[in-house]
Amino acid sequence: MVNPQRELLVADSADLQRAMSYRWTICALLFVATTINYVDRQVLGILAPTLQRELHWTEADYGDIVSWFSLAYAAGFLAAGRAMDWIGVRRGMAAAVVAWSIAAIGHAFARTAAGFSIARAMLGVSESAIFPGSIKAVAEWFPQRERALATGIFNAGTNTGAILTPLLVPWLALRWGWRWAFVATGALGLLWLLLWIPLYRNPPVNGASVAQPKVPWVSLFGHRQTWAFIVGKLMADPIWWFYLYWLPKFLDARYGVKLAQVAAPIIVVYLIADVGSVGGGWVSSALIKRGWSVNRARKTTMLAMALLIVPTTLVSRAPSMWAAVLIVGVAAAAHQAWSANVYTLASDMFPNFAVGSVVGIGAFAGAMGGVLFQRVTGRVLQANGSDYAPIFVVCGLAYVTAWAIIHLLAPRLEPAHLATGQV
Repeated sequence: MVNPQRELLVADSADLQRAMSYRWTICALLFVATTINYVDRQVLGILAPTLQRELHWTEADYGDIVSWFSLAYAAGFLAAGRAMDWIGVRRGMAAAVVAWSIAAIGHAFARTAAGFSIARAMLGVSESAIFPGSIKAVAEWFPQRERALATGIFNAGTNTGAILTPLLVPWLALRWGWRWAFVATGALGLLWLLLWIPLYRNPPVNGASVAQPKVPWVSLFGHRQTWAFIVGKLMADPIWWFYLYWLPKFLDARYGVKLAQVAAPIIVVYLIADVGSVGGGWVSSALIKRGWSVNRARKTTMLAMALLIVPTTLVSRAPSMWAAVLIVGVAAAAHQAWSANVYTLASDMFPNFAVGSVVGIGAFAGAMGGVLFQRVTGRVLQANGSDYAPIFVVCGLAYVTAWAIIHLLAPRLEPAHLATGQV
């Protein structure tokens, strides 16, 4: 005799298994998108010493060029986060990838510092969608106990992109010229769309018609939780971008590492960073599964990472290139672990319908911090003969300072109580 209840349980179990498998497919798609995103933005950093010599840029010129990416990136975040909450991840990410691929290819047509600044601005505004969209997708598809791990996995794409770039770009540039390096890497995003469009679907909702809450954007600034997330991004993101854009130049200036030799040290830094990205997300998720509170697990992991970054203050005194690479690699790994947990703070403290907007606000703050830090870096180096010591001191102390402020603003990571309307 057929047991209808047993058949229903088997069907529900099969649906659950498919849903669990599918959410990791989403995570893989986000990982690939993040990888391509970072390949496109790092091409300029790898080519910087070559372009600086060929196009006669000063240190200040280069600082200004990369700061235009950060400025547009910051402005884009405000719109991108809101757009993801409005039109959804599927359409929002597709549009963003098309736009940033075109902008990346556009670098090949630049001839002056002003032309590169325009191309960087276009790339920045379009690439800003990657993290609001990815964090929102994770918040929609993953339970809280798995979010830091999923975030760490897709965020590892930042390191993978940073590893692939020094492998691809010198080969492309030395074989066909630096302009083709921008064209070839820029086209990768268009290939990713061939996977995203047929594979991604929006999460199921219960009920035929579910009204979506809407929170006034400005009202988010009235919550301490928003400011805690802002601080976590404002004080850490500029440091990561410093590694991304200035590390090849530091290795060139301090140790004479040229384009043909830059791949090995850069790859080592970001291989170490990959461990931090996945490991940092795994650690806090594992602690939560062992019964730790979300607050204790996130804060403990973040504090450990902040302390691992402190030795970065000594990088400029490293006795050899590989000693410097090891210190920066550990700091980059700790940053990625920090970042995986900071991003998860948004979904810890805010409901899904507000996560995109909160991530956009925090990322805007981080990008604006990057604008200031890059411009100051260029001018400090130009004034002191390319001595990176004061810059690395700031890099080493930023995270412990940020952790203390986050703890003061959100001592328990309690959820924000939002006043909402309906749309």
